[in-house]
Amino acid sequence: MVAVNSTTGLVAKEIDIASSAADFKQMLLDEISNAKVRIYISALYIQDDTAGREILSALYAAKKQNPTLDICLFVDFHRAQRGLIGDKAHGGNRELYLALTAQHQESINIYGVPVKRKELLGVLHLKGMVIDDVLLYTGASINDIYLQQTQRYRLDRYYRLPSKALANNFCQYLQHFFVESGLAPLLNQGELPDNKVMKRNIMRLTKLLKSSQYRPFNIDSTADDKSDIQASMFVGCGRRGNQLNRVIRDLVRSSRDTLIIFTPYFNLPKPLLRDLDAALKRGVKVTLIVGDKKANDFYNADEATFSTVEIVPYIYERLLAKFLSGRQKHLDKGTLTLRLWQHENNSFHLKGLVVDQRYHMLTGSNLNPRAWALDLENGVLLDDVKGNLAEKFSAELQRITQHTTKITKASDIESVQSYPDKPRKLLKKLRMTQIDRLLKRFL
Repeated sequence: MVAVNSTTGLVAKEIDIASSAADFKQMLLDEISNAKVRIYISALYIQDDTAGREILSALYAAKKQNPTLDICLFVDFHRAQRGLIGDKAHGGNRELYLALTAQHQESINIYGVPVKRKELLGVLHLKGMVIDDVLLYTGASINDIYLQQTQRYRLDRYYRLPSKALANNFCQYLQHFFVESGLAPLLNQGELPDNKVMKRNIMRLTKLLKSSQYRPFNIDSTADDKSDIQASMFVGCGRRGNQLNRVIRDLVRSSRDTLIIFTPYFNLPKPLLRDLDAALKRGVKVTLIVGDKKANDFYNADEATFSTVEIVPYIYERLLAKFLSGRQKHLDKGTLTLRLWQHENNSFHLKGLVVDQRYHMLTGSNLNPRAWALDLENGVLLDDVKGNLAEKFSAELQRITQHTTKITKASDIESVQSYPDKPRKLLKKLRMTQIDRLLKRFL
């Protein structure tokens, strides 16, 4: 059993899982157009591109239709003020937010959440979208690729959870720590606080977040006789006292039969790696579903334009190969299965765990050292003791594994010698200078 502090009931047949990024986009637009009371969205970013503008236009249209609608958006403070990597000319998504505010009479609130003083040291990775009494949970942010604006997509998980208790808890957290605290400035109104004020506010907010938790559910929220799923919410920031990390470890340590782990970037924190090895020793059948390096959003096949930051997918692949090389006996016995995902030029962004076909952890955490210690992360744990989600999850898993390849030995992974010259030489240099230790800390 996994110990949780507070749960609320959901009805399995009311839970929906979108089948693609495009379907999720339509689900989100439908929810926005039907909103009556509130829309609260927390994402790493809402991009200044076609999909980002479409979602923001839908929000302004909903506000115009219903002036009392409470719309609050929360994005990372630092990410909102810079362009995409390599696009130095663009001043960031805040420029779009300010322009839209000037164009519309209706007002929506876009808050910038500064988790740390610099983006490198931690970002807002708290995921979730509440429309009235529905929580849409996905690791996706809002841009063209995450929402499959054209043919290209970044695959994620997309759960629609109708629950007033979950929705209330999520909104209360955002209100308390970001709005009422006054520590997350509005990005789409006026001037931002000066550096001295921001530095002081970030220190205060970081301290708050490290001890933050969702409120316990009201006991009445579990009184629905139709409920057949119990849901819990967790949040974590920092290495010490991180509630989400603790629950993820508890899930792996409590596994008895099966364990499925989704992660786009294979670099498990050492404590989680130890728990995984212990599960394998117990005979638990572990399935890892990981993005191939070509499904990493940093992957660049063109040597002529290859830049240093694009070494990241190769580092992840070397970490994966090293992991497999020490666990060949588990691959041979079938207690360890690794599936690499790749589909054309699309990318992979799935996260989460499924334990003993009962516990489903939905999270934006990448299950790597950065998520474990630097970013603000959250998750929703679904306890399906009667197996009523089995059919829906099976369909989701089938869609995911459709584009995976089973790896049976470490040598199935491409060798360093087969890499193009630039990444191969850079990897050698990183090993020689030990900079790879620093890189892995932030990956």
